[in-house]
Amino acid sequence: MQWWKIGLLFFSAFSGGMGVFIFKNKTFPLKLILSFSGAYLFAITVLHLVPEVYESGGTNAGLYILAGFALQVLMEQFSHGVEHGHVHKHDYRGNAAPIAMLISLSLHALLEGVPIADRFSDRLVWGIALHHIPAAFAMTTAFYIHEWKKKTLIILLIVFSSMSPLGYLIGVLLKHGDYAQISNYFNVIIGIVIGMFLHISTTILFESSEQHHFNIKKLIAILIGMSIALFGFFADRAIHH
Repeated sequence: MQWWKIGLLFFSAFSGGMGVFIFKNKTFPLKLILSFSGAYLFAITVLHLVPEVYESGGTNAGLYILAGFALQVLMEQFSHGVEHGHVHKHDYRGNAAPIAMLISLSLHALLEGVPIADRFSDRLVWGIALHHIPAAFAMTTAFYIHEWKKKTLIILLIVFSSMSPLGYLIGVLLKHGDYAQISNYFNVIIGIVIGMFLHISTTILFESSEQHHFNIKKLIAILIGMSIALFGFFADRAIHH
């Protein structure tokens, strides 16, 4: 277990949420960070996680990936797309909506933390950390719109920020657990998370297009994200060959 990953996951989400109070009337580059992290997550998923889960999980891996994709579609009915940096004021009426959003986002973040226990985690953890910055910003903005007290918002932000570190700890247990065949469940969760990553990353990339014309800044952010993932992929191949 590597403590720096826990710290990175927690403080990336926490700082992203606290940005709501810092950047009240200032520009915060949410869309550029989303474009970069979406492209990076997509590339890491396709280059590393998908081959890994099929190698370890066998022919059932596709079922787990499909289940994860469907699960993410379901969770977004409650989160209202906050994972993509969306904030819609009309979606947050009543006390139930923000709580449902927090539960959905927390489950999402918890599951995302599990693959960090795998061998490609050093690259994956940065993508997840970057992805959580705009997600936490959008989530806290939604609560802020709901006019909850700042102290309450910070407590909820701490809860959300703790989910991916907790998922990482669960991943370590599943990956290295040698009792009751607990390690068999690791590949199942990895497949589910891959499905979630594919849904989130492709949605972010499609939404980076405005009327089917790419903004040049977003295009550059996407290309940089994919290029970094490709560099790591070819570096791994060179080292192992």
